[in-house]
Amino acid sequence: MKLLIKPIENQYSNAIVDLILNIQQKEFNVPITIEDQPDLFNIQNFYYAGGGGFWGAFINDELVGTIALIKFADHAAAIRKMFVKKEFRGKEFSVAQNLLNTLISYCLENEIDNLYLGTISKLEAALRFYEKNDFVRIEKEELPKEFPLMKPDNTFCHLTLKN
Repeated sequence: MKLLIKPIENQYSNAIVDLILNIQQKEFNVPITIEDQPDLFNIQNFYYAGGGGFWGAFINDELVGTIALIKFADHAAAIRKMFVKKEFRGKEFSVAQNLLNTLISYCLENEIDNLYLGTISKLEAALRFYEKNDFVRIEKEELPKEFPLMKPDNTFCHLTLKN
């Protein structure tokens, strides 16, 4: 089983929506619908056009994880849509770690020095993962004013990429 991470666009919208909504709604009961996430059908304009990106993790041609980046200032961006299918979580596959490494490499190559993210406090494993990767929790008030807030998010993190 070989893990492949590559940039993906709208041709994968249905697979992306299927993966993300299942995790959000069925696994974690997050009160969010597809209507709340129109970006998933307009990946090119929403993520790539502003200097961000959207990556998919594939095992045997199956989409098993996603991560996206919204660049919202010259040297700052937000992580979005970080989801890994339940069966592919953990160290055995390292899908999340490989997705995050891909996104951070992109940031370093593109002079993005500050990474932010918003999540939901009950996603404790995700928060532990980010903290293990040197993200620091911050208060909502500490976010840059341009940060693209998502309604359900109540926990925020920051990572400085520049030494």
